[in-house]
Amino acid sequence: MAPSTSSSSGKSTSTARVVAFILGGGRGSRLYPLTRERAKPAVPLGGRYRLVDIPLSNCINSGVNRIFVLTQFNSQSLHRHINSSYKFDSFSRGFVEILAAQQTTESGDWFQGTADAIRQNLSHLRSLDAEHVLILSGDHLYRMDYRDFLRRHLTAGADITVATLPVNRTDARGLGIMKVEGNGRISEFVEKPGDDRALDGFATPANVLADFGFNPAGSREFLASMGVYLFRREVLESLLAGRRDRIDFGKHVIPESLRTHEVYSYLFGGFWEDIGTVRSYYDVSMRLVQPSPPFDFLDPDRPIYTRPRFLPGARIRDAQITNSIVCEASTIHRAQIANSIVGIRSVIQEGAAIRESILMGADYFDRPRQRGIQPLGIGPGTTIEHAIVDKNARIGRNVVIRGGSGLENREDENYVVIDGIVIVLKNAQIPDGSVIGQR
Repeated sequence: MAPSTSSSSGKSTSTARVVAFILGGGRGSRLYPLTRERAKPAVPLGGRYRLVDIPLSNCINSGVNRIFVLTQFNSQSLHRHINSSYKFDSFSRGFVEILAAQQTTESGDWFQGTADAIRQNLSHLRSLDAEHVLILSGDHLYRMDYRDFLRRHLTAGADITVATLPVNRTDARGLGIMKVEGNGRISEFVEKPGDDRALDGFATPANVLADFGFNPAGSREFLASMGVYLFRREVLESLLAGRRDRIDFGKHVIPESLRTHEVYSYLFGGFWEDIGTVRSYYDVSMRLVQPSPPFDFLDPDRPIYTRPRFLPGARIRDAQITNSIVCEASTIHRAQIANSIVGIRSVIQEGAAIRESILMGADYFDRPRQRGIQPLGIGPGTTIEHAIVDKNARIGRNVVIRGGSGLENREDENYVVIDGIVIVLKNAQIPDGSVIGQR
């Protein structure tokens, strides 16, 4: 637990009295087929992590150790991952507790939106000594110290604080955009403005950006919500209790609160990415393997935690590997790998070539080969480019899997093509000599 500090208002900025809710999201249809058999926060990331490890690690590194994770779709693997990864000792008040959507005397519905998910779980706050509630998304990639966030919240005397970052006009159309006054107070908020004329009125004045330490001459003149909120507990309860019409924070709660509450912005200058689509997932993964990635897992002061698997190191024989991540227990024999992520327990056989691709690896070690069953992993002489291979795939000899911009979207028994990216499904079997995508 981080030591207590004080803000200029004299209030403690210790996160000891903060409770966090991590929203597990809906069906994750934009990330399909990666969410076909798992919840969105359980999607693998960086070879050995899950998306949910990011907000959970941010919380732990910030001294926030009372955390609820809300789920409702395909949640089995997410439950298993959290239960095996996040355990606090008996002398700590810390916990990571999973709250699944369920029928109660007050509601028999699935979570209808972000605010509705919190509203259905307000009862879990009543037994906790909490002054502030931190609300996070389970599918964002960023590193933030929530103690700084809390400090801003307290110093401003805010009822609600919204984490924001500067974005350009193109990105602003798909995000929640706000108008911020010189003191940081939010005066207007609009969710995903599609009309350029409406967007013009939300451009942030150069002097306001400069006052907050951002380059006023840059193209990122709009302030977008990161989907990270901090509420005074009593304010959150008053806004949500009994208000089933307030379904979503961005569409309902935040805009409607501007007239009645003190709502402030916390400007964030680091890297942030919403991993909500297959394209964004693929693109950010490819950025992670570059020599200077925008998000680096190698930060000893702020580690990203995940399940401890106690696996051996990777075994690499006569392979050529450039700009790639290779995870534990992988076996690579005389293969060529470039700009790719090789997940845990991956097997890549002789003569294979992997380029600009993500191999998620396997959940288990392969058993001795049975007659008629392909070995786990990538077979000899196989080429994989611009693709995602989900876990436990068995890909035969001399297979060609190659994505590209000219491919049309399609779905097959063993693979899906989306936005030019070939995704080999979890547990798929691809026969010897198959050609998928571009030759």
